[in-house]
Amino acid sequence: MQTKALLLTNINQLLTLRTTSAGPRRGAALSELGIVENAAVLCLGGRIASVGTTKAALRDSWLKKNRKKVAEIDCSGRVVLPGFVDSHTHPVFAHPRLVDFEKRIAGASYEEIAEAGGGIRSSIAGVRKTGKPALTQKVLAAFRDMAAHGTTTVEAKSGYGLDFASEIKSLETIRAAAKQWPGTLVPTFLGAHTVPPEFREHRQDYVDLMCNKMIPAVAKRKLARFADVFCDRGAFSAEESQRIFGAAREHGLEIRAHMGQLSETRLEKFLRFKPTSLDHMDYVNEADVAALAASNTVATFVPGANYFLGLTRYPEARKLIAAGVAVALATDYNPGSSPTLSMPMAMSLACTHMKLSPAEAIVAGTINGACALQLDERKGSIEPGKDADLAVFDVGDYREIPYWFGANHCVMTVMNGLPVSSNLRALN
Repeated sequence: MQTKALLLTNINQLLTLRTTSAGPRRGAALSELGIVENAAVLCLGGRIASVGTTKAALRDSWLKKNRKKVAEIDCSGRVVLPGFVDSHTHPVFAHPRLVDFEKRIAGASYEEIAEAGGGIRSSIAGVRKTGKPALTQKVLAAFRDMAAHGTTTVEAKSGYGLDFASEIKSLETIRAAAKQWPGTLVPTFLGAHTVPPEFREHRQDYVDLMCNKMIPAVAKRKLARFADVFCDRGAFSAEESQRIFGAAREHGLEIRAHMGQLSETRLEKFLRFKPTSLDHMDYVNEADVAALAASNTVATFVPGANYFLGLTRYPEARKLIAAGVAVALATDYNPGSSPTLSMPMAMSLACTHMKLSPAEAIVAGTINGACALQLDERKGSIEPGKDADLAVFDVGDYREIPYWFGANHCVMTVMNGLPVSSNLRALN
């Protein structure tokens, strides 16, 4: 979709997140927002052309000459920040898991529900039976709802088909939805989400299937950029996960993992694969923190899952930040443990339950999320040359974004230069 020149003016607070250093923000840098007041942003050809004050923008000679060709949006009294980068989602499913929800309310744990046939396994039949067109429309609707909350870049996983045909179908669904959405999609193969029922008694055969057939086919068809593994108690062992990582690397896929959600897994053997992100991280061995901090691997927190599962334990964010670990924030949108599309809600949970400051939560949900997807050269900050991905909030101060929990104050997103209002209507 072709985009016209776009100028946002009179921005009360523009959060540029500009920096002179590359890579994810750590420590004190997590709080640096690069705020410009009474600001303006000019977007040309889907990219940021200039950033500064409104006064300076209106003096620009190019703009004076071409102003009639530019769509102008007055952002008086509003906050503009980089579009959120939701670096961990599971959007390809057919139905919500309402029975699991009621069982958990009655006192059943996540693992008890899974053992009884609920959890991830209960979503398998729906994905296997549903056709690609219907799944595509559901995934596209989720992407549009995410954008309505300020998200412009989404990592999207397979993982509810768990056989060859259904995992391929899931990734093709993500690709088909991405073609109809102006935001940016990063597909991830998650065949290693759990062992499907038909392989429970011979799980090694399923690992063989992934390594020898699924991963090669996904890579050959360029259906995914990443491979992910749920490495935890009740899912895949450390040894199985390392074998899957090895196969993914052999076929040119980048690595990420669900790690430390339910139990502790030592990280040393995994860090040698140079994963871009290790997600959840509720349980981390003290001896692994220094090695994680010395790496470029991002620890991605998904507090929506802790909240929805009714857990009292959350990742020890302050300890990891103090040690110099790079941290990101994502929704973990999925039908079982985190059915939220809202990055502002994830930010609010990170602030109230993990004690991130509002500034740290914004950095974690933008530039550090982009680093977790290896997109930081294009996404996550508002700087000339980067993709024109912006979120406009009808609040006067950025701290209101996580403050008003459960409410959506995003009035517009700009995705690769295309402005879309929160009612999902393209503005040009």
